[in-house]
Amino acid sequence: MPEGDTVWRACKRLDQALHGQELARTDFRVPSLATTDLGGQTMVEVVARGKHLMMRLSGGVTIHSHLRMEGSWHLYRPGERWKGGPDHQVRVVLETAAWTAVGYRLPVLELVATDAEETVVGHLGPDLLSADFDRPVALANLAAQPSRTISEALLDQRNLAGIGNLYRTEVCFLLGLHPWRPVSSVDLGAAVDLSRRMLKANLPHAAQVTTGVDRPGQRTWVFERPGKPCRRCGTTILTAPIGEPPRDRVSYWCPTCQPES
Repeated sequence: MPEGDTVWRACKRLDQALHGQELARTDFRVPSLATTDLGGQTMVEVVARGKHLMMRLSGGVTIHSHLRMEGSWHLYRPGERWKGGPDHQVRVVLETAAWTAVGYRLPVLELVATDAEETVVGHLGPDLLSADFDRPVALANLAAQPSRTISEALLDQRNLAGIGNLYRTEVCFLLGLHPWRPVSSVDLGAAVDLSRRMLKANLPHAAQVTTGVDRPGQRTWVFERPGKPCRRCGTTILTAPIGEPPRDRVSYWCPTCQPES
């Protein structure tokens, strides 16, 4: 699932292309919106809320989408060949005079009144990339379940929005936290501050770098490096599923740099 910085960059590209532009044609290719026509409305802005994309239109409606694991938005000039995937994977097409925005494989695509956006994102905790990020609320949310593992707590978007498996894994490594360490034994302020710094540091570029070395194979400390030596101590990096069933996320850690206690 994309991290908050990936979604932020996608929203920035879409906003730069579509901001203030009138929609000449819209084509929604999901059953619930198949007859919807938003042509004639103007794109007011495209903003990110955690990992959610919000396209606000002049008619008081917002196109809400979420990428999850497979979704993506692509921008094309008129007449340019679409390269995001086969046509049957297209979920929505938004055309202006200058650009065509195409949403591929979007698992979440819906319309909501702009003044009712909280019905779809109101459950989210403070957005790590928001200019008005509410640190005290994020800390209180994390501390509310002291026996929960720090891995699960950081990934829970209801606590704070925007951090995914990559950054959560790297934060735990850099702070020397075993993935199953209970929240009650963690310096939550340090975890939140480091998460925000890393997300913000990677906003200008597509590569997600936590080591300071922007070269293939050298960008992360432990994420997706199972069986390889730790960059700090040489110990073999371990991996295991984590979280509630079906446990579709895995954790990576160095047993030396991140001891159990």
